[in-house]
Amino acid sequence: MANVTQIKLGAALSPSVANGRNPGTRFDPAPVRDVRINRSAIERRAATMGTRRTVKKDWQAAWLVHAIKTIDLTTLSGDDTVGTVKRLCAKARQPIQQQLLADIGLADIKLHTGAVCVYHAFVKTAVDALEGSGIPVAAVSTGFPAGLTPFPQKIEEIKASVKDGASEIDIVISREHVLTGNWRALYDEVKALRDACGPAHMKSIIATGELGTLENIGRASIVCMQAGSDFIKTSTGKEPTNATIAGSLVMVRAIRQYYEQTGHKVGFKPAGGIRSAKQALEWLILMKEELGDEWMQPHLFRIGASALMNDIERQLEHYAYGRYASMQYQSLG
Repeated sequence: MANVTQIKLGAALSPSVANGRNPGTRFDPAPVRDVRINRSAIERRAATMGTRRTVKKDWQAAWLVHAIKTIDLTTLSGDDTVGTVKRLCAKARQPIQQQLLADIGLADIKLHTGAVCVYHAFVKTAVDALEGSGIPVAAVSTGFPAGLTPFPQKIEEIKASVKDGASEIDIVISREHVLTGNWRALYDEVKALRDACGPAHMKSIIATGELGTLENIGRASIVCMQAGSDFIKTSTGKEPTNATIAGSLVMVRAIRQYYEQTGHKVGFKPAGGIRSAKQALEWLILMKEELGDEWMQPHLFRIGASALMNDIERQLEHYAYGRYASMQYQSLG
């Protein structure tokens, strides 16, 4: 199992630690206006993402273990409780059974997820449960998921989450600004939210499923990066259409364009509907082929998910033992 042990499993670093924060730029409408998308080409590329390149056996196990490092383990349900959040944090600390890690040759690895993502009400609970683990707490904010609360309340919610210990803030943009082409308003909004985050790094959720066109996805991505977003994120997970390879492809190419123009590295987070190990591999392949190996690391790539962890663990069990365990044996099942 030599290939499994070749994966580096160091502690997940936030962008502020690993590569410096994106300081943003002044608002420049030119690259926003110049966005052009060949939809048929994007769709063809997206359709072959999981078929042109595959990883098998030892390499697949290694990639799946690596995927765990990038997961923002998430609970964003109306019936969340303190107990639910504590249980999630325990899973984040020990995502894979120690015996299973030993059986795939990783007994000495310190493995945990990239972050735990919760509503503001549970930030303190998560921070306390994760104390000493090095796992950051991400809080969804700014009127998640619709983003339609009054702007002063959005600012105060961010500040309250940071005060409670959140080191990452997932904000939602006002879709209206995108749908009406008011790019300056979007820039000003995101920049103000970034300023409110202070030391916490910010992921901007652009809600791809509600923006209407791939051009809007590309333009919103560029504006959010100009305004200082440390990450751009596909979805809240609450829209009818969430993370798709096609929309993600537009976003990561916007990240590449922004990096080439400014030298600033911005991370990417797909979220919503990513439940299978196969899907996780597809997004890792996307990052490797479009942006390179560094953008596969947790300081520049996260997957927002909860059920995904169960399927990854089942696939690793099949790799180790040649059979799948029943879902009732999964700790998040």
